[in-house]
Amino acid sequence: MLGSMRRWWIVSGVVLVVVAGIGAVAWWRGWFADPTVRDAPTVAADVEVLASRLEAPWGVAFLPDGSALVTERDSARIRKVTPGGTVTEVQRIAEARPRGEGGLLGIAVRDDWVYVYYTAENDNRVARMRLGEPPQPILTGIPKAGNHNGGRIAFGPDGMLYVGTGDAAQSDRAQDRANLGGKILRVTPEGRPAPGNPFGDSPVWTMGHRNVQGLAWDADGRMYATEFGQNRYDELNRIEPGRNYGWPEVEGKGDDARYVEPVATFTTNDASPSGLAIAGGRAYLACLRGQKVYRLGLDGGDPQVLLAGRYGRIRHVAAAPDGSLWVLTSNRDGRGEPENTDDRILRLHPPS
Repeated sequence: MLGSMRRWWIVSGVVLVVVAGIGAVAWWRGWFADPTVRDAPTVAADVEVLASRLEAPWGVAFLPDGSALVTERDSARIRKVTPGGTVTEVQRIAEARPRGEGGLLGIAVRDDWVYVYYTAENDNRVARMRLGEPPQPILTGIPKAGNHNGGRIAFGPDGMLYVGTGDAAQSDRAQDRANLGGKILRVTPEGRPAPGNPFGDSPVWTMGHRNVQGLAWDADGRMYATEFGQNRYDELNRIEPGRNYGWPEVEGKGDDARYVEPVATFTTNDASPSGLAIAGGRAYLACLRGQKVYRLGLDGGDPQVLLAGRYGRIRHVAAAPDGSLWVLTSNRDGRGEPENTDDRILRLHPPS
């Protein structure tokens, strides 16, 4: 009897060691695996300063005349910027409560309505308005925090409004389908869950996100998003309805069939991608910590670097009607080292 018990304890101990060893190997590989994008060559780009001395600009929405509405996160102002670089204030969102990474964030335009995403007293929310009128909230209850507030909004090719949210510093929200944090949401222009959403009468389009601040579509209507990682990997993801992108169970590539693998991964100090644009069949990622714009194929291949270290932190990149890209710096956001002319809007003509 004593010998049988001893053998049982020995076998159990061996099993535990093996299992622990397998787990350690998986952890080691996940932690130290190479990102898919690294050592990309730098390419020259034609760039000009379009506007300067802005206060932490965050979002851009273009108007029919080629000018744009630009949000400032910390001042809660909407400013109009013409193609010639003239800047005027058109409205201030008094309901916004800027703090940390929160404030007046994303902006979108549809017909004569302007849509804004902002941090309010108790939540993040989406509102719509006509310029000069008070905002009318259409989607509320998105969790807020000092960081991970998401904030990018954009109309898709289907005419629906897509909203990128963050987990508001509580990672379990990303896997809770009933919570609006850590998701990409899809709603009608009036803010109701859009027809055809994957989870019935819910605005949730995808889940398992840490902090989404870039949304864009390619010429075939396929959706992409950028996502901030925690300590290891930032991501560029191809977005498909109803899918789970893994956070917090997976950061970067995870080899787990339950979660969607990213198109490309980057180390967090090399990228920290906020805004996203797609032009000429290639993705352009605005990088905060990396202080650059990444350009790569929609399959993650042929990465290149633009503007490396020239203008500081890059918050957003947006495709303008004239074929150029507008690039927003973010050196006055509390984490940069601003120059006298910061923050700036750059007009970038992508190299061929």
